[in-house]
Amino acid sequence: MDGNLYRVEGEENIDSPALIYYQDIIEENIKKAVAMAGDADRLWPHVKTHKMEAMIRLQQSYGIQRFKCATIAEAEMTARCGPVGNGAQHILLSYPLVGPAIGRFIRLRGQYCSSIFYAIGDNLDQLSLLGEAALAAKQDDLPVLVDVNLGMDRTGVALENLEAFCLDCGKIKGISLRGLHCYDGHFSIKDIAERERAVDKTTESLFKVKETLEKRGQKLPIMVMGGTPTFPCHLREKGAYLSPGTFFVQDWGYGSKYKDLDFTPGAALLTRVVSHPAKGLFTVDLGYKAIAADPAGQRGIIASLPQAEPIAQSEEHWVFRIAGEVPPIGAVLYVLPTHICPTTALYPGAYVTMCGKLVNYWEVTARNRRISV
Repeated sequence: MDGNLYRVEGEENIDSPALIYYQDIIEENIKKAVAMAGDADRLWPHVKTHKMEAMIRLQQSYGIQRFKCATIAEAEMTARCGPVGNGAQHILLSYPLVGPAIGRFIRLRGQYCSSIFYAIGDNLDQLSLLGEAALAAKQDDLPVLVDVNLGMDRTGVALENLEAFCLDCGKIKGISLRGLHCYDGHFSIKDIAERERAVDKTTESLFKVKETLEKRGQKLPIMVMGGTPTFPCHLREKGAYLSPGTFFVQDWGYGSKYKDLDFTPGAALLTRVVSHPAKGLFTVDLGYKAIAADPAGQRGIIASLPQAEPIAQSEEHWVFRIAGEVPPIGAVLYVLPTHICPTTALYPGAYVTMCGKLVNYWEVTARNRRISV
């Protein structure tokens, strides 16, 4: 690992801990994703990784016009970017709409008419309420994708119930069934060949249901498939939209686990050594209030000292053990987080670099749950 890759000119003036985004690396990751997909229009990336308006505009500059969101705030942030050129902007809220979220979604659609919004659902009563709200607001035919449970057991309609559900969904007034949302985040298999076999098995069953439905007159033109680990597994599915998120920024967790996803981590956390509490130990100012505490295991790696072993972490401290000389008090270090998505949400914004020089500061726009809608 090249520890110098993440050094920032003027680091002595940046208070720690701080979130750093490396725009040149991120742009290379975007280009690689577009090249793998074969067309930017096939990409439907998730914005939860960064929650940044600036990142959406950067992706738009490479032709991406479809975005997936987890919250109303993320959807509003995306809509504020608007469509670029002659194409429409497509915004999928990939989270079930319940309670006040239904009304907020309807208001959002009314406020940003130049974008096409899609909802998902796996419950007929919930979708009926959404349809009623759409009709009351004179928003007929609100686009909906049925959320499919491919085995993750988090949300979605099970494959064995999907045909009947879609037929019933197609009868609900106020909404228009446009396709399927198929997230398979449970396929976290390291080996790409094994991962592909697992994905192919469920995908084959899924497309059989789709074929049956279309023979019965229920068209499903939109298929939003997979996430980051299964992105390469869905590349050969003609007509499918691909929905990765993490690897546009990339983190140490995915980078170390999925060797077939050759994307470079484009974010780091600047931290400083604050103590030498015992022989062979050093403490940095990067507690779990400043880096994601999930998944279980190591929460990040020091780019220039990958051999340093984390032994204890609290709210504002992180203690490492190292053989040999410890870094001096005040030394600036750069940590690649295991999970960049929740890490980014811990910061109001990120310092942005190009070729090692600070060039910008990107606000984490949708860090809060509400912007205006």
